[in-house]
Amino acid sequence: MNRGYKFRIYPNEEQRILLAKTFGCVRKVWNLMLADRISEYEGIKDAAQKMKYPTPAQYKVEFPFLKEVDSLALANAQMNLDKAYKNFFRDKEIGFPRWKSKKNPVKSYTTNAVNGNITLENSQLKLPKLGKVRVKAHRSIPKDYQLKSVTVSQSPSGKYYASIVYEYNHHVETKEIRSAIGLDFSMSELYISSEGNKPQFPRFYRRAQEKLARMQRVLSKMQQGSNNYYKQKRKIASYHQYVANCRKDFLHKESRQITNAFDLVAIENLNMKAMSRVLNFGKSVSDNGWGMFVSFLSYKLADNGKHLIKVDKWFPSSKICSKCGAKKEELSLSERVYICDCGNVLDRDVNAAINIRDEAMRMLATA
Repeated sequence: MNRGYKFRIYPNEEQRILLAKTFGCVRKVWNLMLADRISEYEGIKDAAQKMKYPTPAQYKVEFPFLKEVDSLALANAQMNLDKAYKNFFRDKEIGFPRWKSKKNPVKSYTTNAVNGNITLENSQLKLPKLGKVRVKAHRSIPKDYQLKSVTVSQSPSGKYYASIVYEYNHHVETKEIRSAIGLDFSMSELYISSEGNKPQFPRFYRRAQEKLARMQRVLSKMQQGSNNYYKQKRKIASYHQYVANCRKDFLHKESRQITNAFDLVAIENLNMKAMSRVLNFGKSVSDNGWGMFVSFLSYKLADNGKHLIKVDKWFPSSKICSKCGAKKEELSLSERVYICDCGNVLDRDVNAAINIRDEAMRMLATA
């Protein structure tokens, strides 16, 4: 299995210049190869001849500056372009590979570990061409993990990060299900559990909205292209990153608590993008980060041999009585308390969470 660790790195001035060159060269090679593949296809689409795929090496004569950067970074750009083409032909909705722009706020490149060219020790990360870079290694890595690749990136706020991928042998034993919980998605609370618990989600973006609006107004009054303009843009990007990190930290802690406490977690298989568009809840849906929360739950449970079951989104969890199983044909959104003829009076969302949990248990038993 593979596992990634993301650390912040602190390159010096010379290293920052080389990183900027590498980002630019990777972008240049991608655009050159994409242009050549498009022109090659246009030239032979009516002829019965095989298409030749361009490689980064053929551009180094015309553009000598490509020799200054890591060759594996350019090779990975070629592999990424091939993958983008395969994804496009597999599913046209993904879209045709796009040009890379210098204006893209996120810059990155990937390099591979070959013959010990990449090492991480003593708070220093050794990278090809770049040398040793100071790194904030806030997590310890087991000695039996084998380093495979590193992706170096620069965020819009100007900070540099290294995402290191390790390969390791991991045998997971499936645990017996002794405790289960159902989670019903909630727009304001993130979720409501079958036990009636709510995480009291802080809604980080909503709290930061007023300050972000003030910062954006200051930016709008500055002259575009000036030093103060770019300084203010970095401040805004840094605050956006702070909000995103707060949300991610909260979701990590919530998913870890649930993983430690339960052997099975049941949720609804919701289409969050469609929900944000159809119901005009885009800002609220994006703020609580349900998709990220499900992703964190998924890999944490899998690492511990536990289960994440996704119930079909059309399952009428809100209309079924969790006590007797009777189904209400009509249930408006304004009815927040579920009242059944059998005497069951329960919060609507708690009732739905219990039904989601029971349905997941039934699906697992059937499987």
